[in-house]
Amino acid sequence: MTIGFGIVGTGTIGAFHARAIQSVEGARLVGACDTNPQSLAAFCKTFPVKGYADVKALADNPDISIVAIGTPSALHVEPALAAIAAGKHVIIEKPLDVTLERCDRIIEAAEKAGVIAACVFQNRFIAGAQVLKQAIDAGRFGRLTLGDAYVKWWRTQDYYDGRSKRGTLALDGGGALMTQAIHAVDLLQWFMGPVVEVSAFADTLGHDRLSFEDVSVATLRFANGALGVIEAATAVYPGFFKKLEISGTRGSAVLEEESLTTWAFAEETPADQRLRAEYAHKGDSGGGAADPTAIDFRLHAAQFKNLMDAVDGKTELLVGAREGRKAVAIILAIYESARSGRTVRISG
Repeated sequence: MTIGFGIVGTGTIGAFHARAIQSVEGARLVGACDTNPQSLAAFCKTFPVKGYADVKALADNPDISIVAIGTPSALHVEPALAAIAAGKHVIIEKPLDVTLERCDRIIEAAEKAGVIAACVFQNRFIAGAQVLKQAIDAGRFGRLTLGDAYVKWWRTQDYYDGRSKRGTLALDGGGALMTQAIHAVDLLQWFMGPVVEVSAFADTLGHDRLSFEDVSVATLRFANGALGVIEAATAVYPGFFKKLEISGTRGSAVLEEESLTTWAFAEETPADQRLRAEYAHKGDSGGGAADPTAIDFRLHAAQFKNLMDAVDGKTELLVGAREGRKAVAIILAIYESARSGRTVRISG
């Protein structure tokens, strides 16, 4: 069975989505939409599909079943609601949107319409991340005690000056946390469980003319009692791999981009040595630590395949919109704590 896709937003992310869709067996890219006619024309030349200036017209195409949304972060809810109203499933590039109210509008509309709304968190499809999640769920770490995420990346001043979309709080919803580190935030809460309170600092230390943070540090308390740290920056030269450290009373693991650089347990299993050898040196992209284009579309493709299989009823959806909302809630709480100087509790 072939499933038709439409894309809203024909910039860099839209191109990633297009390549991912084209690489998945049974997926067909049907159309694309953008309000910028030059961007739309260039996209439709690269990926020969029908172009639309209006989301409703795209969504009304009966050959399209899923709409992928890659517009700027604060412009997700409107195309999502238009696609959902037309009875289409949607997959929305992270973040789901930049406020919880807008996230909830997407979630509620999709549930009322009986369609799937998914959020792009392709890092959950890293093989090492899935192995780590399985070990946590199996209780191999004992009681979880610490969960930490470090995203110490580098972006030049030209990166922010070169395009007006980068550096606009209204469109991005935030800086290093919301735009870059949100993948690590999602993985951390997926591994450790819900975050219930945060205390944070954030500042702009490495760039000029930014309306948001390029450095932040937050301490966390999880619902299970464990503590943690999130460090996020785009002002750390030369940029380092994203790293998550998960520790408990019976084991610890470190996921550095796609590699499990630490895998240590009080009770070893016969598979542990094989896992250490197999996952110690995975991936070669650099994860975007210094170059935002230094990623590929394979993980996006895996997520699109999961969505297609969920639409067909073959499997459970791994990252639905309710899952996508969780990272936004954590980040907004961190921003509130940094602004107010108070510990902020997260509910719901």
